[in-house]
Amino acid sequence: MLKTITEQLYSLPPAPLQPEEGQREAAVLLALTREIDPRLVFTQRAQHLKNHPGQVAFPGGKWEQSDSSLLFTALRESEEEVALAPSEVELIAALPQRRTRLGVKVTPYLGFIRPDLPLLPDFTELEAIFHVPLSYLLEPQHLIKKRVDVLGTWCWMPCYHYAGYTIWGFTLTVLIDMLNRVFDVGLSAEVDRADLPAEIRQQFPNFPESKF
Repeated sequence: MLKTITEQLYSLPPAPLQPEEGQREAAVLLALTREIDPRLVFTQRAQHLKNHPGQVAFPGGKWEQSDSSLLFTALRESEEEVALAPSEVELIAALPQRRTRLGVKVTPYLGFIRPDLPLLPDFTELEAIFHVPLSYLLEPQHLIKKRVDVLGTWCWMPCYHYAGYTIWGFTLTVLIDMLNRVFDVGLSAEVDRADLPAEIRQQFPNFPESKF
């Protein structure tokens, strides 16, 4: 699998991109273990955080003025959040940038790490670290719909549910984009407007163009 990933993403080198002036930007790391069935590293955000408490994410965070590039941001945040040293990451690609519902532009980087590498969560930011095998994520039947809390309202959303964790929202869109680019599996993270309650449809009348 690792060879396939490298070959399919060769046209997206992990360049140290610079943020656009005046833009709110961030970077995340898709860290895959070097093994026959690679596992992808996810984090669960701490419940006490103001933004997205308890949600699943990739290691990463917002670009800071002291960061030399968005690649530096992804590696710095990964080291701070899960104790992943930059020297342990074999960088493979910079995936296409995406925007969150709050307008933050996020650059996802993908890299390989040792499968036996001990990762430790920063409990001021995280509840947990967990790994999901790519073989699980590539099975279409594992991409399901589940009720999740969206802006205080329960909605049916596409997601993966693994070992008690729910992967949905922005993290899911980044994940599905990577899986489709590499393995051409035709998965979709699109939300069906009919699955949204009336209050959400009213708040986002142009959905899916104005995604939340």
